[in-house]
Amino acid sequence: MSVLGESLVRTDAAGKLTGEARYTVDYDARDLLHGALLRSPVPAGRIKAIDTAAAESLPGVRCVVTARDVPDTLAGWVLRETPLFAGKQVRFEGEPLAGVAADTPEQAKAAIAAIKLDIAETEAVGDMKAALTENAPLVHPEWKSYQPTSGEDYPRYGNIASELVADNDDVDVAFQNADLIVEDEFTSNRQYQAYIEPKSAVGIYRDGRYTIHTGHQYPFNIRDRVAQYLAVRPSQVRVIGHSIGGGFGAKLDTGLEPYAAIMSKLAGGRPVKLVNNRTEDMLTCPSRENATMKIRSALDKQGNLLGRELICHMDNGAYSGEMAFMPSVIFHLAGSVYKVGNIRVIARLVYTNTAPTGAMRGVCGVYFSAFQERHMDHIADELGVDRREYRLNNLVKSGDSLLNGQVLDDADLLRKGFEKMEEAAPWKQQDKNKKNWHGIGIAAGTWITNSMPGSVQLKLNEDGSITVVTAATDNGSGAVSMGITQIVAEHFGLTADDIVVTMPDTDVAGYDGGSQGSRTTHIVGRAAGIAADELKGMIFDVAAGMLEAGKDDLEMVDGQVGVVGDPTSRMPLGDIATAATWSRGPLSASGSYTTEPVPFNPGCASGMLFPYFPTPTYHVHFAEVEVNPVTGNVRVVRYIVVQEVGRVINPAGVRGQIQGAVVQGIGHALYESLRIRGARYLERSLEAYRLPLAVDMPEVEIITMEHPHSLGPFGAKGVGEPAIILAPAVIACAVSDALGKPFNRIPVSPEEVLEAIVEKEKQG
Repeated sequence: MSVLGESLVRTDAAGKLTGEARYTVDYDARDLLHGALLRSPVPAGRIKAIDTAAAESLPGVRCVVTARDVPDTLAGWVLRETPLFAGKQVRFEGEPLAGVAADTPEQAKAAIAAIKLDIAETEAVGDMKAALTENAPLVHPEWKSYQPTSGEDYPRYGNIASELVADNDDVDVAFQNADLIVEDEFTSNRQYQAYIEPKSAVGIYRDGRYTIHTGHQYPFNIRDRVAQYLAVRPSQVRVIGHSIGGGFGAKLDTGLEPYAAIMSKLAGGRPVKLVNNRTEDMLTCPSRENATMKIRSALDKQGNLLGRELICHMDNGAYSGEMAFMPSVIFHLAGSVYKVGNIRVIARLVYTNTAPTGAMRGVCGVYFSAFQERHMDHIADELGVDRREYRLNNLVKSGDSLLNGQVLDDADLLRKGFEKMEEAAPWKQQDKNKKNWHGIGIAAGTWITNSMPGSVQLKLNEDGSITVVTAATDNGSGAVSMGITQIVAEHFGLTADDIVVTMPDTDVAGYDGGSQGSRTTHIVGRAAGIAADELKGMIFDVAAGMLEAGKDDLEMVDGQVGVVGDPTSRMPLGDIATAATWSRGPLSASGSYTTEPVPFNPGCASGMLFPYFPTPTYHVHFAEVEVNPVTGNVRVVRYIVVQEVGRVINPAGVRGQIQGAVVQGIGHALYESLRIRGARYLERSLEAYRLPLAVDMPEVEIITMEHPHSLGPFGAKGVGEPAIILAPAVIACAVSDALGKPFNRIPVSPEEVLEAIVEKEKQG
């Protein structure tokens, strides 16, 4: 009996449907205090005074904390640049200035309102253009003093938070010899992750240690960042995970956790709960960054790419978090789908006086793919050739290398993806039969499976079930509640009901790199397989003595062990576990895994913090859209995904991840945008922030290509992220096709569509 390839129900489904699942906001205790934060009302300013005397005297207030009450230290994932509370200078609207813990939420809010704040507002660097202007104010005048967390520095200067440069002298020669040069400039806006559960945390300080309860994608990152902020050893911080009401990357770095922790200490060790309201969450969320990109391509008469120049600027906001890695991702993507000839890549992360940006599903790849695919359409139009054929003629092939020298062993899967798409939606037929105001788009992409380490401990229980102890989190993807559960069950011939997965706890579980980059099923699943092999060896050791047989003569079938060829000899795993407990001791085993390093050329670029593009997957998307000529609204009529997945562990889970990713991609393409005016967000509620509704979505047609990876658990690769990276690309291409006008901005707004229609009508 195999559970692989079966659409089994998630093991956490019942609790989430009935409300029994425990989220951080559900945490309660007799002595629980409620926290609140005073946040900066201005995007840039000098703090002259923070008077907390009135707040401290209010009923129910147990502590008031500002920068003067915490260690004078900076924290950061990549660069130690971020203070816990702003002490002298404010760098974005919403930055924490003070905190209060009180007996009730109302008392905490009243105390925050009683704090007297004196800030001298200064000129804000509100966007990247202003930040890059000569003699622009520096968001971080003291940037030289910041220390990289790893100890290894990278290119950064002025308002440039991180820079990657890959230059090739032959690029200039390519442009000098080109028969055709095609240039484009693109922009995309910020996207809010819009999870159901705003950020929350509970902090408890007792016996010299901090315990933090939080629904978080990366518990060990919380442990390490809190330790930085509070100037303690990481082992003095324990993080206990709870159910997560969505994250999509926004819950990878610290949110409220260090504030709850320090307030608990100052309040005598009583638990302190902090919960963002939606406005606070939106003002401070590490949203998908806004970006601009200029692309120039040099071509010969046949349309072959001789060279390309690509300059990308990404808005970092006021602090970096993990964003310093992003220029490296742009570099890898630049050569991952199409042959580009000689290329120059300049990618910069830019400081502004806005909320720090951060990871969101498909980091960098979403807007990069939209920009690249629109540029490919532009080239095809200039050459007068078919858009699909032009892509096929320039696809990378197996054996080709990325710009870092990494060889793509299976890149021919891109062409196979186009073939699968052609079977589902013949391109020329779709183009010929499209109605008025309709357009079609096609796009291809390559994406990674994040290689960060993972670990699993498996314990065989006396009832024959297996407990999985891991710090891997399930932020809604089902990677743990379906993927890891089914992988472990398959190794022992058990059902999913026989597998118990614990919630993350950094004191108990080994290190895990968090729910990010489509890594959980692949990395943690492989670690589970390593642990399973070790545990099976222990089981056979015990069973051999009980059955008076050699280990090599035994087999495991449907949760039982017996002698090969003798069905009557089989005994349940529970009996073996019980015998072991009272003889040699309980049976448990651990496994750890991280992707093996990939050969690459370390001298290919300066500032490459993310050195290679591990375990790539390959994808092709198609979309048909209909433009309403009266309102300018765009409706997606048909959407098809061809996705390479390695091995499908749970078909329903894979379909759900692809469907959800496409919905988020369509949202970014047509509706969602955190707009900035004067360094402030215009959208401050979900009512103002336009999310796609069910009626806006097409039925997503899904075609999976199984190509088992030799190192993946039963061949599985990543699934959760790739489907979002091409949605804005195919939609922007399809809208451009419908109106015969290039749309090089994400999202495609009704106003821009109407302007294009008016312009088209004027031209006759």
